[in-house]
Amino acid sequence: MKIRLLRYALPATSLLAVAGVAVAHGVAERDAAWLEQHAGQALVIFGYLGAKHMVTGYDHLLYLLGVIFFLRRPRDIALYVTLFAAGHSLTLLGGVLGDIRLDPRLVDAVIGLSVAYKAFENLDGFRLTIGWQPDPRIAVFAFGLVHGFGLATKLQRLTLSSEGLVWNIVAFNVGVELGQLLALAMMLFLITAWRATGAYATHARGFNAVLMFAGFLLTGYQLAAYWLA
Repeated sequence: MKIRLLRYALPATSLLAVAGVAVAHGVAERDAAWLEQHAGQALVIFGYLGAKHMVTGYDHLLYLLGVIFFLRRPRDIALYVTLFAAGHSLTLLGGVLGDIRLDPRLVDAVIGLSVAYKAFENLDGFRLTIGWQPDPRIAVFAFGLVHGFGLATKLQRLTLSSEGLVWNIVAFNVGVELGQLLALAMMLFLITAWRATGAYATHARGFNAVLMFAGFLLTGYQLAAYWLA
């Protein structure tokens, strides 16, 4: 038992550290100040900030990690990542340009829940508890919509110039997708390397259990912030 606990201590500590950063995830003050002061199109800058936001968006990355964790075929990876990207692109663009506003703490709480949901699904939790598996493709697209609103709420906190706003937000979204591809490549590299060690099959379930706990931790933190505000 002690050996097993030690085996999961490192991933558990890592994920909890990531969770701590994720709850504070937002647009950096320096970037926010620049965006609010800038008028007109700045496609490269908005694209860069979109990529930076995704690469540092640990809540989004934890969910993406859960999505690809057991996928092996490139075709399947492409399908699920595309569904996720389509979902969060729709609500990022629609949320900002259509001025659809939701409480950011509640949105982030559901994002945390999406991490827990995917880890529970990876553990075959639905078949074991209710004898039925919801379509994971629908779930990935649906949670992608939620993650897009999470991105939108970060930009809605800022006072952005209306001049060139449409193309700037499109560029930000393109940057988000590029950042996601960069993070995806790194994740696939690490997962592939882990599989090659032979320890993957032994510890995959334990890792997903820790991932599920991190998701619930994120959700609890955001709900507490909402109720205590």
